[in-house]
Amino acid sequence: MPEISRRTFGGLVGGGAVTAVTTTAATASAERPFRARPADAATGRRPNILVILGDDLGWADLSSYGAPHIRTPHLDRLARQGVRFTDAYSGSATCSPTRFSLYTGRYPGRTPGGLAEPIANKAQGLDPNHPTLASLLKKAGYSTALIGKWHCGWLPDHSPTKSGWDEFFGNFGGVLEYFSKLGQLGDYDLYEGDAQYKDLRYYTEVLTERAVEYVGRDHDKPWLLNLNFTTPHWPWLAEDDAETGAEIAAKIRAAGNQGEVSRALNHFDGGSVEKYAQMVESLDAAVGEVLTALRRSGQEENTLVLFASDNGGERYSYNWPLSGEKFVLLEGGIRVPAIVRWPARIDGRQVSREPNFSPDWTATLLEVGGARPDPAYPLDGTSLAGYLLKGEQPPKRDLFWRVRANRALRRGDWKYYRDAAGADHLYNLANDAREQADLAPDRPELLAELKAAWERTAATLLPYPTT
Repeated sequence: MPEISRRTFGGLVGGGAVTAVTTTAATASAERPFRARPADAATGRRPNILVILGDDLGWADLSSYGAPHIRTPHLDRLARQGVRFTDAYSGSATCSPTRFSLYTGRYPGRTPGGLAEPIANKAQGLDPNHPTLASLLKKAGYSTALIGKWHCGWLPDHSPTKSGWDEFFGNFGGVLEYFSKLGQLGDYDLYEGDAQYKDLRYYTEVLTERAVEYVGRDHDKPWLLNLNFTTPHWPWLAEDDAETGAEIAAKIRAAGNQGEVSRALNHFDGGSVEKYAQMVESLDAAVGEVLTALRRSGQEENTLVLFASDNGGERYSYNWPLSGEKFVLLEGGIRVPAIVRWPARIDGRQVSREPNFSPDWTATLLEVGGARPDPAYPLDGTSLAGYLLKGEQPPKRDLFWRVRANRALRRGDWKYYRDAAGADHLYNLANDAREQADLAPDRPELLAELKAAWERTAATLLPYPTT
């Protein structure tokens, strides 16, 4: 292969099945299309499960996905040791609906709390009676813990420990100032279980330390750890930005209403491409520390690690060539990096272009963990275990999204999209990952077919509140 720069290579990135260049040249030349290991290599042991989420991390924000200016050696190494997915999606375009979809394996619109985009008050949350990834794996014999961002409701009614996680250490809300831990309700938001935990160090560092401790324990049964970083979500603060953090915290304390708190945390007057890159590299280093602890514990071989983002990137994210960002159902708002590593069962240096989204991973992790979904709460995700472990044909089904402003459905390479103005569009993602060539006028029958499929699924969901 002729030598090519990272920047040039990033510009060549395409989408869907025709894209062989969704990464740097060195990674691309080393990868091969995914192929399951022969069945006789199976160990039969249930894995530990480590699910790591970045927050508002864009699809191409890792150097292994094409970022020319962000160095992510630890996540790139994870990709080399497992499978990198080019067409992975979040369950929604914002934080809490996607977390609902990952925790429940269902569309966010199946539950009242999932209708919030995102959750912003104490009246909203995940019903503690609803089965979750954690509660179902716990019933199957797993220890369960959630470290980091929950964003599925606040105390006293909602908490990870009410929804199947044995342990919780982290923040309840969707955003906080990284040093003071003042969150979106204007109050302190770092908890251990249901009690406040005081620690004014940089939040990514605090979460990493706690995750390293968890994976290094002497576990007597398989475990699930959901490790949910807030990095690189705004406010735009890295480890050396305590002074800027103090200014934001002062604005939060002085705020007279919720809107002023939100404006302080949104940090519209801060950040830069360089600062964002620093935050992503901080996330990468944190993941590296946790994976090093996992290796030292002797559990690496039989631990399934899933890394992904909760939705597409935001202001400073590198999403090329995708259009759109967080909050919308264009590719840039929902397509995310996703990496799976399980040394005992899955070979490394592989790439998969099979479309998937957050609820699929719920179904997959339940299956590999030997847990059964609750029949009263049928999953909307489809397990990829047969594809990953047995070489079965990947599931062929529609991927569906609904938010207040948009609608979208992907079937194979085709995507139906309705914008905020109510106009319907049709794109072929294999040829047009940027969603610029609207084929709706040329393929009216296909547009009608996909639109009807979207409406059939939407009719089974709860309606949005009118007030």
